[in-house]
Amino acid sequence: MDTLQVIILAIVQGLTEFLPISSSAHLILVPVFTAWEDQGLAFDLAVHLGSLMAVVAYFRREIVAMAGAWSASLLHSRKSQDSRLAWAILWGTVPVGLAGLAFKGVVETELRSPIVIAISLICFGLLLGWADYRRRGSRSEYDLQWKDILVVGCAQALALIPGTSRSGITITAALFMGLSREGASRFSFLLSIPVTTLAVGLQVLELVTTPGAATDWSAMLWGVVLSGISAYLCIHYFLSFIRRIGMQPFVVYRIGLGLLLLILFL
Repeated sequence: MDTLQVIILAIVQGLTEFLPISSSAHLILVPVFTAWEDQGLAFDLAVHLGSLMAVVAYFRREIVAMAGAWSASLLHSRKSQDSRLAWAILWGTVPVGLAGLAFKGVVETELRSPIVIAISLICFGLLLGWADYRRRGSRSEYDLQWKDILVVGCAQALALIPGTSRSGITITAALFMGLSREGASRFSFLLSIPVTTLAVGLQVLELVTTPGAATDWSAMLWGVVLSGISAYLCIHYFLSFIRRIGMQPFVVYRIGLGLLLLILFL
C-alpha cells in the first residue's frame, strides 16, 4: 500500500463508521473507482481498531459509569440508569452477532456488488429521512425500554448488507421508537463498541490463522492513528451538527450516491 492509499482509506473509515452513510460501502467502492488492489485483512483490522479506540475515548466517562453500575447490578441487583443502559447495549448486540454467524458467507460473497450497495443506500436513506422528519421524539438513550432495545438490535443486524450503514439503521430504528436525534445517535455509537470489538477479534483470529500472511506494520500504525483521529472528530461534530440541522443532508448524500452507482453499473 502506498502512502496516499493508507491516508485515504483510514480517513474514509474513520469518518464513515459513525456517519449514517455506510463505511463498508465506501471501503468497497474506493477500490472500484481507483486502480488500488484490496487493502487486505490486516489494514481492515487496523482502521476498525482506530474507530473502536475513538468511540471508547469519546465516551470514556459513560463507559466507566456503566461498567461500575453493570457490575453492581450483576453482583448486588442494584439497578440504575447506567446499568440499564449497559444491559441495553449488551442485549442489543445479540441479534447482529447471531446474524453475522449465520450469514457471514453470503454477505462476503453475494452482497458486495455496487448495485446492492446502491439499492441499500437509497432505500435505507429514505427510511432515515422519514424517521427524522416525522417520527423522532425527545427520549434519551437512558429511557430505552425492552421493545426499543429489541427493535434497534434487530435493525442493527441489517447492517450486514453493504450500503445499509450500521449507524444509519440503528439511528433510524431509535428515531422510530421515539428517541431524540442526539439520544438515538449516542445509543448507536455506544452500541458500536461490542460489535466492533467482536469484529476486530474475529479479524485477529483470521489473521493469525492465515499462513504466510505479510503485514505492513507501518501502514497498520498509520491506519490506527488516522482512523482514530478522524472518527473521534466525526463523533464530536456529528452530535453537534444533528442537534441543529438533522439527518436530511445525509439522506440527500445517500440518495445521490446510490443514483450515481445505478447509472454507472446498471
